Formats: sequence, structure tokens, C-alpha cells
Amino acid sequence: MKTQVAIIGAGPSGLLLGQLLSRQGIDNVILERKSGEYVLSRIRAGVLEQGMVDLLREAGVDRRMDEEGEVHDGVELALDNRRVRVDLAGLTGGKTVMVYGQTEVTRDLMEARESIGATTIYEADNVQPHDLESDSPYVTFEKDGETHRLDCDYVAGCDGFHGISRQSIPADRIKEFEKVYPFGWLGLLSDTPPVAEELIYARHERGFALCSMRSSTRSRYYIQVGLDEKVEEWSDERFWEELKRRIPDEVAEKLVTGPSIEKSIAPLRSFVVEPMQYGRLFLVGDAAHIVPPTGAKGLNLAASDVNTLYRLMVKVYQEGRTDLIPNYSETCLKRIWKAERFSWWMTSMLHKFSEEEDFNTRMQQAELDYVTSSEAGLTTIAENYVGLPYESLE
Repeated sequence: MKTQVAIIGAGPSGLLLGQLLSRQGIDNVILERKSGEYVLSRIRAGVLEQGMVDLLREAGVDRRMDEEGEVHDGVELALDNRRVRVDLAGLTGGKTVMVYGQTEVTRDLMEARESIGATTIYEADNVQPHDLESDSPYVTFEKDGETHRLDCDYVAGCDGFHGISRQSIPADRIKEFEKVYPFGWLGLLSDTPPVAEELIYARHERGFALCSMRSSTRSRYYIQVGLDEKVEEWSDERFWEELKRRIPDEVAEKLVTGPSIEKSIAPLRSFVVEPMQYGRLFLVGDAAHIVPPTGAKGLNLAASDVNTLYRLMVKVYQEGRTDLIPNYSETCLKRIWKAERFSWWMTSMLHKFSEEEDFNTRMQQAELDYVTSSEAGLTTIAENYVGLPYESLE
């Protein structure tokens, strides 16, 4: 087998990259370790930045998003019983976010890829990239008991934090930066109407909470829990009662509860690897960076990597601009570190770090008092939340 760009990973970033490349006549093959059904079963993010929405439109997968997605022009901060609205559109010159679940984005991209007959190989075992520093890299994989070889010009590693792509880079050629937070998020998905029209980020003395949504009939809620907590210890009833304690009284009174569709605990970490390329391998999304979900940046940051790599490949194949290849990592990292800063800042400001009223607690309170009483402070939140502009390769 031979292709121009071998893409490892059929999550939303790999599929989006493949769709964009295919529309420009750049041949690509996607290799995915899991089945398509498994990929679709992952419960993930649902808030899309303006830039990602525009990129999905460029990829031609916007019909259902525009029909079913919900445009949000604001977001709320709840500080005990005080509620502060961040006017995203008003503070950013009209920019908004779109609430549309990652599962639906993935489904749209899968269907688009199938409709054009592009190749995706699911349940590809033991995927291994080779000769990445040469002019002729290739990827081997096993399928149905046979070993296959895929020759290519470039490899895009879109296979997540635990994937093979980053592991294929020699340890002495990359540097990792990491911060692990002393808590996680317990998330619950339910077929109940959202408690509010906009997302609510709540800081409370018992811990952080988030009221989010996937649609007008499906809600996603989170509460901060200790790293030693187990999902099995949290019945639906216990979760709902704890959530009600952490959100404003008037919001709790409107909360519609119901059986959970899915419940899970996600530890929080910040992680970045530099550089994001090695020879002809480019790392994309979670393969290169992780952010705490507080800033709604994970999927959106992957999309900005896709945007950079897609435009780079167009320059390479349509204009012969191989001189831009070394710019990939630096271009991506400019935006990544800004998003890491925002996610770290939001996490540091809204979560409970200590059982005691200490210096850090007072700093959190002072920070929140400032940003919620200052137009400049609210603008900082709004600009980052809707997404900073994509960086140029040149």
C-alpha cells in the first residue's frame, strides 16, 4: 500500500485532517486500533470554538452541526450564590461557541469519509511507524492475522496521549512538561434538559461543579472529586444531591434529574511535549498535549493542530513549500501554550485545593472578585473561551 499522508488514529482530529486533505486532492489512509463503533462510543467534549466551527465548514461537514448544534454567546460563573454572565459575543466583537457533541462531530466525519471512498482501516493492530527521519517513511500494522506495510511521504500522529506516535520519538529528542492536579472530575451524562441555556462554571466551598449540555435534551454535569474516589461509590442519587449543593439555589431548584447514561472520573493534568515533530512525523492533538477540561480547550486545540498541518500539507503538495515543514511545531506551540495557560488559570481559580482557608484560597477569591468586576477581566475570559486566532505558518 502507498499513500501521501498516513494518519494514525481515527478520532475527530485524524478524521478531520483526512477530510480536509482529501478535499484538496491529497491522498491519505487512516489506521485505527479500535473499531468504528468503539470510537463513536467515547464520551467527550461538546463546546466548539469559532475557529473549529469554521474548519468543519471548510471540511464540508457542517450541515447537521448547523441544524442541531446550539450557538452560545455567553457563559456563566457561579460563585457560591452569586452569578456572573460572561458576554462572549459582546466582549469579542461577535464571536461565539457552538455546543455540538464530539461524538456527533466524529459521526459526521466518518460518514463524509465513507461517502468519498477514502480508506480507513479499523482494528489495525501493532501499528508501528518506521524510518521517520528518512525520505521514505512507512507504517506497518497487522490486520486479520497478516502484517501490512503502508509507504507514505509523511505520518500524522493523531492517536492520543497513550498512542504509539509520541512513543516512536527517541526520548532524547523530545522534552515533556507536565502538571498533575490533586483532583479529578466525576462526570454524568443524562437524557434530561439542561438546567440553564448557557454553561455554568461553579466555584463552591465543597468543590468545583460544571453544568454543561450536549443538546436541548441531553445534559452533562461534572463535580470535583478526590483522586482516590471510585465511580462505584457514586450512585446517581448521591451525584445529584452533591451537584445541587454546589450550584446556586435558584439553579438547583430547576435541576431535572434522571438516570445516568454514563458516569466516569477523569484525572486532571496539563501536559505538553516539545517539539511536536520528528523527521516526517507530526504529532497532533492529545498525542502532544493535554489540558484540564476547565477551559473547554482539548478538542479545539487538536483542531488548531489539524489546521496547521493541513495548511502545511497543502503548501507542500500544491506549491512545493517543503521549507515550511520545520515551522509546524513552533507554529502549533504558540497557540498551545496560550491555551494551556488559560486552562491552568481557570482550573486554579475555580477549584478547591485545600481544606483550610489559606493564602491560596484568599488569592482565588481576590482573583475572582477582580475578573468578575472588571470589563478587562471578563474580556480576558471571553477572548480565550471563544478561541484565540489560529497562528500562521509564515
